[in-house]
Amino acid sequence: MSSMRNAIQRRNHRERAQPQGREKWGILEKHKDYALRAADYKAKKARIKSLRRKAADRNPDEFYFGMMSAKVGKDGNKMGDRGNKALSQDAVRLLKTQDAAYLKVMTHKAKKETMALEQAFVLGEPREHRRPMVCGGAGASERERQQRPGGHIAFVASAEEQSAFEGMKGKGSTGGRGEEGNPGRAEDLHASKDDVDGAFRRRRARLEASRRRQTELEAAERALDAQRARMAKTRTVGGVDKWGVKWKVRERRK
Repeated sequence: MSSMRNAIQRRNHRERAQPQGREKWGILEKHKDYALRAADYKAKKARIKSLRRKAADRNPDEFYFGMMSAKVGKDGNKMGDRGNKALSQDAVRLLKTQDAAYLKVMTHKAKKETMALEQAFVLGEPREHRRPMVCGGAGASERERQQRPGGHIAFVASAEEQSAFEGMKGKGSTGGRGEEGNPGRAEDLHASKDDVDGAFRRRRARLEASRRRQTELEAAERALDAQRARMAKTRTVGGVDKWGVKWKVRERRK
C-alpha cells in the first residue's frame, strides 16, 4: 500500500522566496534564521550586562599581581596580549621586499600619469601665453585679416576649441556687424572664456596633485630601501639603534 502511495505524483512544497521589491536585502529570512539571530543577540546582551555589573562593583583600591606586567597605552586603555606571534627576521625581510616591489610599480605609474598631465598642460597654457586666433579663420592670410573690418582676437587652448569657436562664430555672426548688432555673440564669447579658464584650473590642480603623489611615493620607496638595507644580513648602511647609539659600516681598507 505504501508503495502505491509513493508512486503517485505529489505536489512539490517550495519555500517562499524574497519579494521582488526586497531582493536587495538578500535571501528571505526563515524562522530558524531568526531564532539563531535572536539567541546570539540575547547572549551578547547578557555578556555586556555582566561586564557592566563587574565594572560598577569593581574596587579601585584592589591590587593584583597582574598590574605589575600590564601596560597602558597613550589613550589610557589597557594593552593586552592578542596572541599574535612575532614574525621572524627573514619573513619580515620578504614582506618588505614585496612592499618595495609594490611601491616601485605605483611610483612608475605615478610618473607616467604626471608625464601625460604635463604634456596635456602644455596645450592649456595661461591666457597670456595662448596663441591668438582671428575670427577671420585659421586659413585666412594676414592681408585678408587686415582688410576685413571688425576683426576680433580670441584665445583658445587647443585645436578642438578653435574648431568649436569657429562653428559658434559662423552661427552667431550677422554680416559685418559688431557685438552691438549681435548681443548674444558677446555672451557666448565670455562663456567660452570662462569655460577655458575653469578647465585650465582643474588641469593645473590635477597636475599638482599628481606631482605631490609622485613625491610621496618616491620618499616612501627611499625610506623602505633604507630599512631593507639596515635589515640585511650584511649591513651596507649605518644608522641609529633603538638605544640611540649611532654606528656606521666599517669600510674596507684600500
